Amino acid sequence: MSVQAIVGFFVGGGFWMYPILLVGAVGIAISIERFLKLNSVERANRNMWEQLQPVLNQGDFDKAREMTASDKSTVSQLLQTSLELEGAARRREDIEVTMEEEMMGIVPQLEKRIPYTALFANMATLLGLLGTVMGLINAFDAVANAAPAEKSNLLSASIAEAMNCTSFGLMIAIPLLLINLFLTTKSSRIVDSLEIISLKTLNVIFRHAARKQQMD
Repeated sequence: MSVQAIVGFFVGGGFWMYPILLVGAVGIAISIERFLKLNSVERANRNMWEQLQPVLNQGDFDKAREMTASDKSTVSQLLQTSLELEGAARRREDIEVTMEEEMMGIVPQLEKRIPYTALFANMATLLGLLGTVMGLINAFDAVANAAPAEKSNLLSASIAEAMNCTSFGLMIAIPLLLINLFLTTKSSRIVDSLEIISLKTLNVIFRHAARKQQMD
């Protein structure tokens, strides 16, 4: 499709094409921001855990505390408080509760603004339908007041305008819904990885605590 055809399609859709375009632009901007943010979080978590896991397995919790204190990843945010309780907490549940509290703060940050992509997809669809309805209303008004020779041309032009709105709304809505699914899946994968990391850390902490008790 040529640029001229695209411009003609957009202009032919009338006023309601502009709100649909605005909704699509905001939705895409949010999608790009969230994608870059989640990619950054995922990469930082992976790099930090690759460095931290061997230290934990060695039982060097002092070094682990230093590493998490100087790092800004969500893995460090999740484990920092629990590592501070290492040695002081006698029950596993005490550290689990601390990790759960940290997760309650992390998850909303990961999922922030992702629901807006689905919202804007729905808005684009509804605005397209609204444009279609308004176009059909204008079509019948124009036909009612037009000369018999002009009715056919006016009706076809108005219906084309109405259909353009529906088409454009769907062109914006479908990609945004797919993006919403992708971002939701990506954030869920990060949350799952954090839960696995927290479980592995708990196991390491209490495995070393049990060994220490046996040695004492």
